[in-house]
Amino acid sequence: MGPFFGRLRWDFMFPQWKKRSPRATRASMLDLRYVVDHLEEVKALLETRGVRDAALFERLSTLRKGRSEAIQLAEGRRAELKRHSDEMAKIADKKSAEFAEKRAALRTLGDEIKTHEAKLMEIEQELNALLLELPNLPHESTPVGASEEDNPVVRVIGERPEFEFEPKDHVELGTSLGIFDFERAAKLSGSRFSVLRGAGARLERALTQFMLDLHTEEHGYTEVWPPILVKDSAMRGTGQLPKFAEDAFRIARDDADAEARELYLIPTAEVSLTNLHADEILDGASLPFGYTAYTPCFRKEAGSYGRDTRGIIRQHQFDKVELVRFCTEEQGLDELERLVSHAEEVLKRLGLHYRVVELCTGDMGFAARKTYDLEVWLPGQNAYREISSCSYCGDFQARRMKARYRPASLDGKKAKPQLVHTLNGSGLAVGRTLVAVLEQYQRADGSVVIPEALRPHMGGLEVIEHPAG
Repeated sequence: MGPFFGRLRWDFMFPQWKKRSPRATRASMLDLRYVVDHLEEVKALLETRGVRDAALFERLSTLRKGRSEAIQLAEGRRAELKRHSDEMAKIADKKSAEFAEKRAALRTLGDEIKTHEAKLMEIEQELNALLLELPNLPHESTPVGASEEDNPVVRVIGERPEFEFEPKDHVELGTSLGIFDFERAAKLSGSRFSVLRGAGARLERALTQFMLDLHTEEHGYTEVWPPILVKDSAMRGTGQLPKFAEDAFRIARDDADAEARELYLIPTAEVSLTNLHADEILDGASLPFGYTAYTPCFRKEAGSYGRDTRGIIRQHQFDKVELVRFCTEEQGLDELERLVSHAEEVLKRLGLHYRVVELCTGDMGFAARKTYDLEVWLPGQNAYREISSCSYCGDFQARRMKARYRPASLDGKKAKPQLVHTLNGSGLAVGRTLVAVLEQYQRADGSVVIPEALRPHMGGLEVIEHPAG
């Protein structure tokens, strides 16, 4: 009984002493171990993204030291526990004082291990909470810069439309054509909402149908019709929570329905599509692949008061066709180029003048490692405006969602699951595309020519003209 008891039975008798790896149920979006092991490097990279919180990094440094100490102390006690267990197994008289003394020592060591593990879990929970507020680390190829002024232009596509008259903006065009009704929208919902009527409503629908057909039939995406109400876990998985809680529409509390208290209106279909594979292990052979979806999207735009209040550029509710891709790390940058080309093809088919810019570190979205924006030319504003933002997120979102894949087996051994890499982009923002069509295809009399690619979806209509009378 001695050797068996000493080497195997102590963890059976005292299961609380087994070696544990305490972790929160979902990890933070940055790799906790990487951050604590490369804190100065992480700090330098995040400073290029505008994160210069000295107190935060001081706290991270303190927690890193505490975490290391807790791990060392727990591992030291486990080594002692094993030694005492081995010595205990060699005692012949199990009723002797020596045996009782060793057993008491094991209990004491077990309690100390529990204390150090509890401390470790407490430290890691605080670390994870702090890391939730930190954006993704930029890819090494992402240009360093402070704002949109530092974004390099990658390419310009098409000729800027020239007019022999002063071009109108979409608000004046849409109102005179009778396809926009902002007054009744305000009556229904308040500011930053719109009502589209007649040919305007059909144009919105035609653009959506055109985009979905292109992405599914030619670009290989699987179309999805997802929920637009999602749990807070889904919002957290793609990075909308907790950082951007003030921009999210949360449904009213209903104490009779516990699930209802967790639901948010999606700010983008990226949330629904990316979270489809949360807590799953995908077959590596299936990668890469992509989903597309049309959804209405909802944002409070809490940080943009006073900006783009005219027209339908920045609204609380808007339509978007989203593109989401899943891949391996090795495929990531190629997939980003592919994603951008898919979004660009919409603009090319519509004959719209646009440019592609690469976002610098200080202008990227929270979850992105590398981003390209497509900016369409709006003659009525005499400016380029973003119509799609295509981002490579690495494993930032997947780490949070526990979305993994299993690579092909090597030498007959089952490969260990790896985190998938995710990408997302608009393919395109429907309302902004409608704005671009109105402004680039306007005529001197205020009518608007329908791009040829859209005419089959518009019942053959070639021109939106002023209503009779």
